[in-house]
This record gives sequence, C-alpha cells and structure tokens, in this order.
Amino acid sequence: MGTISESVDVGVPLHTAYNQWTQFEEFPNFMEGVEQVTQVDDRHNHWVTNVAGARREFDTEIVDQLPDERVAWRTVTGDVRQRGVVTFLELDASHTRVNLAMELETSGLAEKAADALGVVDRRARGDLRRFKHFIEERGSETGAWRGRVAPGG
Repeated sequence: MGTISESVDVGVPLHTAYNQWTQFEEFPNFMEGVEQVTQVDDRHNHWVTNVAGARREFDTEIVDQLPDERVAWRTVTGDVRQRGVVTFLELDASHTRVNLAMELETSGLAEKAADALGVVDRRARGDLRRFKHFIEERGSETGAWRGRVAPGG
C-alpha cells in the first residue's frame, strides 16, 4: 500500500478552502484523471476516473467530516482501494494550509510501477496545486456543505 502526504498553502480564508473541498462534483476541474464525481448523498460519492487509459468506477464513503477541520474517506466499491484525509489549517485570516494524507493500494503491474516511480505522489501534488489555482482564481467557493459526519455514524 502506497502512502501519499502532500500539502499546499492557498491564498483564501480557511472557511473558503474547506467549503470548496466539500464540492466533490467540482473535483474534475482540478484533479487530473478524474472524469466525474457524483455526490449520491451526504456520505457517498461515485467516481469515474481515467488514468493512462485505465477507466475505473468506484464509490467512496465519507467516514469523518468536521467543518473547517477535516474530510476523511475510504473506498467502498470497485477495484480501487484507498483511504485518506484532507485537513485544513488556518495560517492567517487569508491563508490556509491544505494537507492530504492518503493510502492507496495499487493493483496491476502498471499501477505498481507508477507508484514505485513516484507518479502517484506527483499527481497528488499537481492536484493540490491545481486546487490552489482554482480557488485563488475564483476567490470564493462554488458552494458549501457544513454538515458533520461522525466516525461510525
């Protein structure tokens, strides 16, 4: 299982960065290889990805979500196995650090090779940089979901 740990500082308030991250259907705007995310309900999302010609569909479950602090998830269906958490740290009134920690179980020779070569880490770093650009260019979030999802709830 590969582990990814990346962070980016964004030039928007904590509230804005967190609110934008909760807009999962916007992820294709800044995540490479993500074709579509459909929010099924408050806890579940359906993903369609295409990475190096390998199209995958899978579902994720939000397992812990605390406004302005964190969003944690895990996969629940499909052949993609991952879990992770994104945390938000206020640096000052107009800057936020977004931290990503993720574990990804690779399957198949090509995916294992890509993981070993650091492709997955670079993609995560690029996604965070594109998130930074996306939210800073907008200056405001496209929406927000401020609900609490408690672990085991």
